[in-house]
Amino acid sequence: MLPLRYAARWRMAGLVILALVLLASLAPVFWFFPDRAGFATWFDHADKWMHGIAFVVLAVWFAGQYRPRSYWRIALGLLAFGALIEACQGMVTYRSAEWLDIAANAAGIAAGLALAVAGLGGWSLRVENRIAGSGAESNGD
Repeated sequence: MLPLRYAARWRMAGLVILALVLLASLAPVFWFFPDRAGFATWFDHADKWMHGIAFVVLAVWFAGQYRPRSYWRIALGLLAFGALIEACQGMVTYRSAEWLDIAANAAGIAAGLALAVAGLGGWSLRVENRIAGSGAESNGD
């Protein structure tokens, strides 16, 4: 992990985000899209795109707290999390588990980690440094 001042808070926020993604993945679709048929007609493969986008966000989130040499661990952890989501979706009657969802997750992870390598990695340390810098300026230090 990066030398973060608020490492425990970043970890807790990460766990909350993972829980929210899991809950959203297990919630009935009509909670989010009451007219699912209408949504699906104007946005082909919406489910796959949402999986991919969610995992881009997750990958960038966790790459913000870890060094690049740990990105492979982030990738493996998020792949396992995606498989857990699909296993859980297979256990409920109103969702379905699909291998293509895991492929969309993997594509999102790859894209998110590519963004991290391109410059978004370590963003949380930059946020903390900016907050500390602005605090020092406002206090006259």
